[in-house]
Amino acid sequence: MGRIRTGIYGATGYTGLELARLLSAHPEVELVFATSESLAGKNLQSTWPQAPDIELVAAQQAPLETVQQVFLCLPHTQAAPAAAQALAQNIKVVDLSADLRLNDPGVYQQWYHAPHPAPHLLPVPYGLPELGRERLLQARCIANPGCYATAVQLGLAPLLAAGLVNADQPIVVDAKSGVTGAGRTPKQQILFGEVTGNLSPYNIGRSHRHLAEIEQELKRFGYQGEQLVFVPHLLPVDRGILAAHYIPISQPERVRAELAAWYAPEALVKVLPEGELATLRHVVHTPLAVISVTTVMPGLAIVMVALDNLLKGAASQAVQNFNLMWDLPETTGLLAKPPIVS
Repeated sequence: MGRIRTGIYGATGYTGLELARLLSAHPEVELVFATSESLAGKNLQSTWPQAPDIELVAAQQAPLETVQQVFLCLPHTQAAPAAAQALAQNIKVVDLSADLRLNDPGVYQQWYHAPHPAPHLLPVPYGLPELGRERLLQARCIANPGCYATAVQLGLAPLLAAGLVNADQPIVVDAKSGVTGAGRTPKQQILFGEVTGNLSPYNIGRSHRHLAEIEQELKRFGYQGEQLVFVPHLLPVDRGILAAHYIPISQPERVRAELAAWYAPEALVKVLPEGELATLRHVVHTPLAVISVTTVMPGLAIVMVALDNLLKGAASQAVQNFNLMWDLPETTGLLAKPPIVS
């Protein structure tokens, strides 16, 4: 098999730019097209000098018939119709939007305040490989998880599966993200003058959209629902997520062992040694997630998960999923690459 001919829809957002860089260096990929509605006709390097040398086209001019795979870095409601068009032409899809993450179109409408644009596509395999690799192998379409959702699930799923989480008490996840998680479109709340020197919570409690996919997927591991309190914050840094899980736990002495055993075979998720705490510097500009465990008192453990929101939380996880779709070694194009400086 020759190199897999691939296109990116929405290549000029932060995630699309990272994805373009990864795919252009991937040994099994030929990047055929990249789209942008606002910058069509310009080179991708005009928006980010470290990006690959490729001319941008509008989505309606994308030569879809020339590719075998597409990645969708489009806003929600726009991605699902593009996925349907590609799938109808037997082109594989990784969707990095929220459109295909939720199995129930009614739940989608509740959280995204719009009818689902392609309900006939649902359900789609949910692409968090360390928590369900078997459903991704040779899949035609994969829903790439949200960045917060990836961090929260990595910290909780193995403990739920082991029956260690007390179901009658709340789980509190205090999560902090760099400003690239809010996207590249200018908004007042993410301007430098608003963010620098500040730390601000938003959508706290049970109101952040990622909560829907988190709870949907955690139910596969025994989660009972409506136990999770999610408290996201905007950090005055460009990238990275640090999520502190305060977990009501039975047998807290087993927490580290359960997480370490679950992730021992994994190349891209690491449980840190006892006494070492996960930080953003462990993970930014890498495809890795790292986890640390602190036992506070009988019945309570703090599990910290750190990852790069643009990589393991988005673009590198999409490449990981792509590799599984095409029966390639899972870390192809992800490890032993020079870091990017944004």
